[in-house]
Amino acid sequence: PLLASAHESSCIRLWSIQGNLMKELLPFSEHPSGPLTALCTDIFTKSLLTGSKKGHIIRWNIASFLEDSQNKKNEIKEELCWRAHATKVVDLFIEEEKNVVVTASIDGSVRLWHAMTGYYFGYFGQARKFELSDTSRLILPSDVNNFPAIIKEESKHMEKKKVKYPLMLDTDK
Repeated sequence: PLLASAHESSCIRLWSIQGNLMKELLPFSEHPSGPLTALCTDIFTKSLLTGSKKGHIIRWNIASFLEDSQNKKNEIKEELCWRAHATKVVDLFIEEEKNVVVTASIDGSVRLWHAMTGYYFGYFGQARKFELSDTSRLILPSDVNNFPAIIKEESKHMEKKKVKYPLMLDTDK
């Protein structure tokens, strides 16, 4: 069992049931996501999704970390980041059977996205039916202009680092 908490600093903290901090994560993605406002996992707890105040969704792979959290090689990998809304994400969940992510925002919209690629399927209330089998059509909602960004595996997560040698004034130079 594991508890996850999302924070205004964009940090995700993973806790044991005993209350011990197991891992602290910061997003690596190119666009800062802003304060985190929502999170969820898939049914098998292999993926963790976060939603932010700026409308971004980030998908993390947590499967190997959960298998053996003591092994330092089992890192949590940020896999995908996309802008889902122009305003704050207030809720999200993964629908396993159809492989979609459903997001809701304070703008009043509820949208569907492909869980693995972040491709946009549409919004609840649209005139046309959702076409969930076609992920080749690269369409975006009218208020979003960035396509999903796949995070490369060699990217390192931003972690708090302690400074060994603070900057000092060298008057000779």
